[in-house]
Amino acid sequence: MLLDFSISQTLLVCLLFVWAGFVRTGLGFGGAALGLPLMLFLNPDPLLWLPIIGTHLLFFSGLTLSQRLHNVDWAYLRHSAWYIIPPAIIGVFGLISLPTLWLNVFIYSVSLFYGIIWMLNRAIESHQAWVDKLLLILGGYVAGTSLTGAPLMVAVYMRHVSKEKLRDTLFVLWFVLVSIKMTTFIALDVEMNFMTALLLIPVAAIGHVLGLKAHHAITRNDITFKRWIGGGLAIVSVLGLLNL
Repeated sequence: MLLDFSISQTLLVCLLFVWAGFVRTGLGFGGAALGLPLMLFLNPDPLLWLPIIGTHLLFFSGLTLSQRLHNVDWAYLRHSAWYIIPPAIIGVFGLISLPTLWLNVFIYSVSLFYGIIWMLNRAIESHQAWVDKLLLILGGYVAGTSLTGAPLMVAVYMRHVSKEKLRDTLFVLWFVLVSIKMTTFIALDVEMNFMTALLLIPVAAIGHVLGLKAHHAITRNDITFKRWIGGGLAIVSVLGLLNL
């Protein structure tokens, strides 16, 4: 069975990757943030899931961008990269070296924070340049550690990138960050599970297509969608922390 899981566990894995693909393209971010906490219930090792998630991010973001590179805000992407990439690299080495228990506490705590603010219809906001830089630095580090730093960086990008270019610009950012992470994994001989990732691409493609179709509906009902998702994410994160 897939990853030595039972048939029922394999079906759950497939459903989780459909979900992650749906969120990633439906919102333009958050596939890992909303998928990884659930995957850790099946296997608590983030280093099992992150290479697979990373492979999918590279594949689907590249697929989406193949016809949309003209719609990317390259100027702001270059500007923000100075604050995002160095802490992201530090975060990747933290992922490799920190104990699994610490990583799980970190992932569930970050996810619980996202869940609570979404459930309460609160937003991560920045109105000053120094706060922008802080959020980009924190988002880069969290993304390097667990690929769940998107909401922190999106809060800044939404202020500086037009709505029409936001999703495509974010996809380029995710592609760069994941490329750094995957290159580091390969250099440090982390098990990449490429075959499993490839087998799951058709499954994730279902969520990807559904997300593309639902993108405009989700953005029109952003508050309601995030409240429901936030509540579910908060419950999952609390259960995950209690289970550690």
